[in-house]
Amino acid sequence: MKTLKDVISLKFKTSESEGVIFHGEGQQGDYITLELKKAKLVLNLNLGSNQLGSIYGHTSVMTGSLLDDHHWHSIIIERHGRNINLTLDRRMQHFRTNGEFDYLDLDYEITFGGMPFSGKPSSNSRKNFKGCMESINYNGNNITDLAKRKKLEPSNVGNLSFSCVEPHAVPVFFNATSYLEVPGRPSQDLFSVSFLFRTWNPSGLLVFSNFADDLGNVEIDINEGKVSVHINVTLVKKNRIDISS
Repeated sequence: MKTLKDVISLKFKTSESEGVIFHGEGQQGDYITLELKKAKLVLNLNLGSNQLGSIYGHTSVMTGSLLDDHHWHSIIIERHGRNINLTLDRRMQHFRTNGEFDYLDLDYEITFGGMPFSGKPSSNSRKNFKGCMESINYNGNNITDLAKRKKLEPSNVGNLSFSCVEPHAVPVFFNATSYLEVPGRPSQDLFSVSFLFRTWNPSGLLVFSNFADDLGNVEIDINEGKVSVHINVTLVKKNRIDISS
């Protein structure tokens, strides 16, 4: 296809921070890739570069954050020549692509949820998308419906199911006066804890535990929007370790 205008829209939700959502490329060097990187949305687009190197068309735009929260997020990409509107969850960002070309030449396959292995370093390092998508629409074609009715030819869908599995996580709500106390593990020389959290409060205590035999304690808290870990050890000279992120 050689297009002057494109409209691509879809909704997704995932708990993974990396993954290719959409990819298309052509023999002339044109490409478009929409992917998650470090839980942010990245759009890479090239309408063409010349062999002399005087016209460099690669354009990359990043938007959003924490998109691996397993909530639905909506994306709309509207392109008219070099003018792009990228909308993520109703927040629109306008930009112009680099280079001098207006048409997008995609004469290889277009893929959703990943990209075919082409032997290029870029395809080898990218992860396929893991999660749910719905309402995939590409230039007026309802891709979700066509895939479900097996009307896409050729099509290599792999392990694809038309349902969305919910995670089996059970959330706990704390009201700033409540806390959850669990028994410790005596005679263990390893302390390990992991959890996901969400809060609007800039400060608060997340985890606290005393070590056995008065050897010290460990404390994890939020302080002015930053997570801090404090480890107090009573039997050494440098008896306090502070880590902030």
